[in-house]
Amino acid sequence: MLDPKTIDAIAEEIIRQMGNAPAGGGQKPGGQKDAPVPARPPVTKTAEPDRGEMADITSAAQKAVPTLQNPADYDALVRMKGRTSARIGVGRCGPRLLTKTLLTLRADHALARDAVFTDVDPAFLEQNNLFSVQSRCEDKNVHITRPDLGRQLSEEAVGIIREKCRKNPDVQIIVSDGLSSKAIEANVANALPAIVEGLQSRGITVGTPFFLRFGRVAAEDAVAELLGAKVVCILIGERPGLGTAESMSAYLCYDAKVGQPEARRTVVSNIHRGGISSVEAGAYIAELIQKILTAKASGVELKQ
Repeated sequence: MLDPKTIDAIAEEIIRQMGNAPAGGGQKPGGQKDAPVPARPPVTKTAEPDRGEMADITSAAQKAVPTLQNPADYDALVRMKGRTSARIGVGRCGPRLLTKTLLTLRADHALARDAVFTDVDPAFLEQNNLFSVQSRCEDKNVHITRPDLGRQLSEEAVGIIREKCRKNPDVQIIVSDGLSSKAIEANVANALPAIVEGLQSRGITVGTPFFLRFGRVAAEDAVAELLGAKVVCILIGERPGLGTAESMSAYLCYDAKVGQPEARRTVVSNIHRGGISSVEAGAYIAELIQKILTAKASGVELKQ
């Protein structure tokens, strides 16, 4: 049996040998060599992230690029995508949408929500010489859940309209946010002057345009009765879809009365960058109003 001094001496010798062993390997008891120590991999720096601007995945240019891999006829697919805003040629990953397709879908949905829940900028109304009144809806939530109140003018609105608007015009124009404030900001600046100038060039008198907050289409009937207008035209933001959040429509009616059937209205819809341009729509609306005044009818009655 080894005494403690001998054990200590052996331990000191082993420690000394380990400290003097070469970096690439040493000698083990029994003459075996240590396995070589693997070289440490070189440290590589990761590429710096791109700090530039990201592409707008909701833009028409981005949506025009097919994400379908290996289509049979790529050029034909591009032509098809150029003719529709529908989500075609998007491809898939197993049973799921591709990440880009899903992100675009969610981004379009966010734009639609913003269009509904945001207000038209007061500076925009000032730039276009539109004074503002409000329907009987107290706020945005009431406006969405109570369409009937959006068709009625508040008492304050009635007083302001009587005070500021021209009486008994041939045409009274109203601008309303409806269900898309973005549609108003995107189209009215070009459409409204085109309508007014087109009517005035035809010798048609135009009332004082104004903005109706939280309005619905049938609010134009109350305005027509209040001012005695022959034709009333409301430019209103339409419920946004996933194709565009900027679609505006114009609803025209001759001798409008509160409670009348919707069939008496003539509508020009799909006014946005991807549909009818705002300037073209304005010129067409002015021409259409002249036809309504001549026929003294609108809606299905005008068609007859």
